[in-house]
Amino acid sequence: MIPFAYSRADTTADAVRAVSADPDAAFIAGGTNLVDHMRLEIATPRTLVDVSRLPLGDVIDTADGGVAIGASVRNSDLAEHPAVRSRYPALSTALLSGASGQLRNLATTGGNLLQRTRCPYFHDPTTPCNKREPGTGCSALGGYARDAAIFAATPDCVATHPSDMAVALALYGGVVQVLGAAGDREIPLNEFYANEDPSHDTVLAHGELITGVRLPPPTGAPSTYRKVRDRESYAFALVSVAASLRVDGGHVADVRIACGGVAHKPWRAARAEEALRGAPASAASYEAAADAELAAADPLPGNEFKRRLLRGTLTAVLSELSEEQ
Repeated sequence: MIPFAYSRADTTADAVRAVSADPDAAFIAGGTNLVDHMRLEIATPRTLVDVSRLPLGDVIDTADGGVAIGASVRNSDLAEHPAVRSRYPALSTALLSGASGQLRNLATTGGNLLQRTRCPYFHDPTTPCNKREPGTGCSALGGYARDAAIFAATPDCVATHPSDMAVALALYGGVVQVLGAAGDREIPLNEFYANEDPSHDTVLAHGELITGVRLPPPTGAPSTYRKVRDRESYAFALVSVAASLRVDGGHVADVRIACGGVAHKPWRAARAEEALRGAPASAASYEAAADAELAAADPLPGNEFKRRLLRGTLTAVLSELSEEQ
């Protein structure tokens, strides 16, 4: 690990000012991902600005019936918060399926959104990787691609985003709140992750600080999250599905679907949603909707299995939700 300077910010404005003024500075909160990357020298900030003690650690009911989640809220605390458990259950389930209890106690909402891919080539400095070292190539193309994306991959990068929490936030229409040198702005989660340049995971500019996530009021439709992985705990998703479904008179009245482990971002299954609206609430409809979504999939040699895995998981999740009604 290279030497670095450390300071603790007293206010969000101070934190933004400090990082914006130094191109080699970075924010740190829980550090569960960044510190690992610093040890590997994948990340080499010369200055760390600690934002873990900023007053961003609350979950607050908003006037419209939603919630505002501070960026410093720990993953364990968010998963167990009464408002999240009762009104956004897929978010609670997704959080509890991620990492280990020790890591969830340390990891923050903002940091979870910014965690970087678990592609093995990104973590191996001896191999080419456009995300780690732009212009060197993508070793997963023609290499080990079991974890790679099946949607929206590019010739430059086929890595997937590893967050469980972000998939559930995408389901519920989460909006990321940011403070930068130019002021506040809000970014819908579906527009938060970038794909044009592999070295930039998000649309954030240097020095912009995530201050929270706003969730709109829940729709009232039952929702859940299912993660499929190689082992029961402490493993990243091969595929995951967060879904909400409301059935009225035997037909789908409302549906939202977000998938993990299949793209560089939480993947909103818009084609499947469109196919399902007004359709009979049946396994046949759910399979057809999955097929509609997967028509856009473009797997690599080595991860073709994700087609069948996602189809089965999506069908199972929607069937489970409809059986509850």
